[in-house]
Formats: sequence, C-alpha cells, structure tokens
Amino acid sequence: MPKSKNKRRKKNNGLAAVLIVLVVCAGLVLGGIFFYNGQLKPAASESEQITFTVSQGESLNRVIKNLEDQGVIRSGWAAKISVKLAKLTNIKAGTYILDPSWEVREIFEVLNDSHGAVVNDTRLTFIEGDWAKHIAEKIGETTRCSKDEMLALWNDESYVRSLMSDYPFLTEEIFNADSRILLEGYLFPETYNFFVDADADQITRKILDQTLKVYNEFADQFAQSQLSVHQLFTLASIVQYEAAKPSDMQLVAGVFYNRLAAGMKLQSSVTVCYAIDKEKDDDWMACEVNPDFDSPYNTYRVEGLPPGPILNPGRDAIQAVLQPQASDYLYFMADVKGDGTVYYAKTYAEHQANVRKYLK
Repeated sequence: MPKSKNKRRKKNNGLAAVLIVLVVCAGLVLGGIFFYNGQLKPAASESEQITFTVSQGESLNRVIKNLEDQGVIRSGWAAKISVKLAKLTNIKAGTYILDPSWEVREIFEVLNDSHGAVVNDTRLTFIEGDWAKHIAEKIGETTRCSKDEMLALWNDESYVRSLMSDYPFLTEEIFNADSRILLEGYLFPETYNFFVDADADQITRKILDQTLKVYNEFADQFAQSQLSVHQLFTLASIVQYEAAKPSDMQLVAGVFYNRLAAGMKLQSSVTVCYAIDKEKDDDWMACEVNPDFDSPYNTYRVEGLPPGPILNPGRDAIQAVLQPQASDYLYFMADVKGDGTVYYAKTYAEHQANVRKYLK
C-alpha cells in the first residue's frame, strides 16, 4: 500500500507540473497577445494631423520605420506582423495626412489606397521652346521614368504609330529618316500634374492630350492651310525660337511665308542651334557663326523647311503660323544684345543696315 500511494503521489506531482507549465505557457501566450494588441493601439489618444510621404520604390520596412520615427505608430515590429496578416503591404507612393490616434490597420488601409493621398502627383512645367531632351530630363528628375526611357519611347516608330489613331496631328510625315526625335514639336509646353506611379506611356499621352486640345481649337485652320500639319508644327517651332515676344510671332511667321513663296531659303539661325545641338541661350553666337554646318536641319543649306520641328512650340507660335500677318518683309533680326526688339526689312541692304546698327 505505501508503494501504491507513493506512485499516485508522484503521478499527481507530474500532472501538477504539466499543468503549471501549461498555465505558464498559456499566460505567456495570452500576455504576448495582449502585449502585441497593445502595440497596435493608436500611438496617441488625441487627434493630430501628420504629413507623411511615401517615396517611389520605398520598401515596407522603410515605410514602417518612418512611421515609427514620426510617432504615427507605436511599434514597427507589431505593425509589420499586422499588415502582412491583413495583406496591406501594397503601399502606394504619395503624400498622406495621417493621424496617430488611428489604429494601425486604419493607417495602412489609407497607405494602400493612392486615392487617399493628398499629394500623389508631381507638378512639372515645360516652357515654350523646350526641346524634347529638356522635357525628358525634367520628367526623369521627378518621376520613376528616366530621361533615356522617355526619349527612347518618343523615338520608337512602332509606339508612335500606335498613337496616331488617338492623335490626328501625328502623321506619316514625322517618320522622316532625318528626324532626330519623332515626337519633337508635339510635346505641348504646359504645366502638368503627373501621377507618381505613371509610366512613360501615361506621361506621354497626358502631354499629347494637351496638344490635341490646341490642335482641335484650330482644326479648321489646320485643314485650310496649304502647309501640312507637320510643316505647320515645324514652322511654328522656328517662329517660337525666332520671336521672343508673342506680339512679333505673326509678323515673323508672315516673313517666313514670304520667303517660302519667293523660293528663298529660310536662313534661320535657330535651326542651326538645333542642328549643332547647342542651346541658343547658352551661346547664340555658336548658331550665328555656323551657317555652313552640315545638317538637314540647317535652313541656310536646305531648301524650305527642315525635316521636323526644332523644339516644342506653344499656342502663340502655333496660332501665328495659322494666322500670319501679311507684309512685304523678307528679312528680320532680333536685337539680342539689347531688349530683343525685332527689326524688319524688305531688302537685303536694309537688313544689313539693321545688323550693323544693332549687332555690331
């Protein structure tokens, strides 16, 4: 009997030990769950607006670390477990207004919806006269699309052809073997808001949508012109560069029409700038002293218009070539050393007199 009692006592002691371990483990689990849930509670009891930015390509770990550092959430490790369990890891780039009085799940639901961003786009301004490479560079500096990616797309014949049904101003003429960038001249200068996640095609189409608005505004005049759409955009690009002021553009356009009608070369120094790939603003003399530069864009050497636009013209320049001002002038020059005033002449002798007076 004593031995039987000892066995029962040992068995009971073993069961008690197991129960104690189970209770301790359960306590630890429950305590862990309680602690974990506590870490998911709002970081603050009072509401406060905090501006929080998620950069393009930023990792989940980095976003969580930034949230923790800015006091938006209590615990990074707890938040990471929670968002993975809830499948809220598809965080969108943008700038958001968050509140530390929100629970973690609510915060990440906002971050997973780009429409919840107060700033989910980037604002870019392209000015009249920008070259395609300048526009691509600006895009590359502020979006996920690189300069090289944009230029490659704008010069991809298959891609440009795919745009033609949506944008009637894109015609077969742009596929000239001598064209430097196929979409040069058609990237309308304006201020744009591009979605931060936009790809190169979306960016391109947004720009071309603006070009289409201007084209549609003057659709009847484009149709009535003796020049083709491509020729008109090309001439507008030259007028844009030659006439710094909108008030001069229609008269300058008229001079070019007079020269074309007379069979004269356009002899526009700004086409030389594009030919030698030298910005006029950097060194205008480089354009003036290279009239013999061998290029299909050099209108001192070629008859008529160059193979395509030399820049991206604005609305005033486009309107000017559609509504040129009639005159007897065949020459003009801008006082680039002074206030930019344009002086016109009917004869070469008068033109030379203007050059000697204002440029020497």
